[in-house]
Amino acid sequence: MFKLLKLIIPPVFIGLGLALIIIWFTPELRQNALRLELKSHYTAQHMSFASGVNRAAPAVVSIFSESFSNQPRFKRQNTVQELGSGVIMSREGYILTNYHVVNNADQIIVLLPDGRLFNEVQLVGYDTITDLALLKIKAEHLPVIPVDDTFNPQVGDVVLAIGNPLNLGQTITQGIISATGKQTLTDSQYNSLLQMDAAVNMGNSGGALVNSNGDLVGITSAQFRARYNIDIQGISFAVPYSLAKDVMAKLIKDGRVIRGYLGFRGTPVDNTGQEVTNVYTTIVGLRISDLDPLGPAWQAGMKENDIVTKVAGEPVKNPQQTLRKIGNTAPGTQLEFEVYRGDRHLTFMVEVAELETPIY
Repeated sequence: MFKLLKLIIPPVFIGLGLALIIIWFTPELRQNALRLELKSHYTAQHMSFASGVNRAAPAVVSIFSESFSNQPRFKRQNTVQELGSGVIMSREGYILTNYHVVNNADQIIVLLPDGRLFNEVQLVGYDTITDLALLKIKAEHLPVIPVDDTFNPQVGDVVLAIGNPLNLGQTITQGIISATGKQTLTDSQYNSLLQMDAAVNMGNSGGALVNSNGDLVGITSAQFRARYNIDIQGISFAVPYSLAKDVMAKLIKDGRVIRGYLGFRGTPVDNTGQEVTNVYTTIVGLRISDLDPLGPAWQAGMKENDIVTKVAGEPVKNPQQTLRKIGNTAPGTQLEFEVYRGDRHLTFMVEVAELETPIY
């Protein structure tokens, strides 16, 4: 056996050596070998969002609405048409879309990707603050958008926008989440938008924004882009799924969205990691701003620049969540606020009022 190995091993090493010499002095062979390796790698790591799209796309519908005007123009009745998209949220036929798609519509038509058309569509309710509307159709075997209540959208997440832009038919565009918690566009602390760079055009409004698994991330809107008469690229917005879900539940229950109102805005004290310190304690909370001089907080004795540290016994760790909690509090509820005013620690009982929702 040992003699056999002595006969085999030398030729093997000689062959390997000759092969290395040939490859070293022949660059073309090295490049071909590298191409084969890369090709094999990319084939094994093939990236596609097809499975996510196949899960979500059947639940994204096209919406056509018409409004009839009796104002004479060339002595004929005028028709205003709107194009948008919608998302089937349940097998009971509830569909979320944008309010501006169906605003003042006399007729609403829903077209499913499988070809089914519905012209008897119920407008369950709408919310102008989030620009959401809830429709309902009667049908069987409806596809429902996949959801994941544990998913938390983060900047950098890959997202897909599904809708019917420019009435070209169902279209998928891809991008990433650019920012979260956008409130400046809506001028409301009760709304918080996702910003992304996926293309959203007229007709995408009310469509689905999903992650790579096909789970719903938000309801897209082209309204904010349409406000400006300029060519905007790489900036589009969506209402987060968690907020859209809350709005839908309230519309199903009450036909409208009832929000609590205390009469102030808030800015985080510890937004940059620098805490405000006085002689007694380190304060982290919500600084009151834009105090309504006739609102519930003012009537209870709170003042501008007071720092709220606790609401109903819970510490203010995330000001945005605290404001959202106040908005979800039923009018008439008494809330205890713990506040710092300079070095003084104060407590106020404030009765929540109802927010007057603007009508457009």
